[in-house]
Amino acid sequence: MSAAAPLALPLRPPAHQVSPRAVRWWQLRALLTLVALAGPQLVVLILLSGDAPGWLVATTIATAVLVLAYGVVVPPLLYRIHRWEVTPEAVYTLSGWLVREWRIAPISRVQTVDTEHGPLQQLLKLASVTVTTASARGPVKIRGLDERGAAELARVLTETTQATPGDAT
Repeated sequence: MSAAAPLALPLRPPAHQVSPRAVRWWQLRALLTLVALAGPQLVVLILLSGDAPGWLVATTIATAVLVLAYGVVVPPLLYRIHRWEVTPEAVYTLSGWLVREWRIAPISRVQTVDTEHGPLQQLLKLASVTVTTASARGPVKIRGLDERGAAELARVLTETTQATPGDAT
């Protein structure tokens, strides 16, 4: 009798969505991008007052319209698409809106679990969980989680990986 081959992990959409507050987080990030991109243009327009070239006015308006459109359209799409799940076998993530990235990291390959709370995330009581694996592709990131859920996820992942045989390499 031959030894049975290891079963492949099932390929399916992850079960959990990120926090609904992640939509507001992504919108605030778009607003900060607007300030960073259009702000300097606006300052130059004010300084030049009546002598501003037409192309500068056009690019300032175009920047504002594009970033505002992104802030209105993309965050709800990201909320619908971004998913995650942790099983005893693997961490699953699905993210992206233009280019979708589907990651499956076997629990036996997990090396570290980190949580991150940026300033906007703290304001909205959100967090991100980064699962570093023995993969050349880099860590698996789950962004836009409720901060309590992220802490619980980190705890569960840590316990699961400690109980899973393997050397994470």
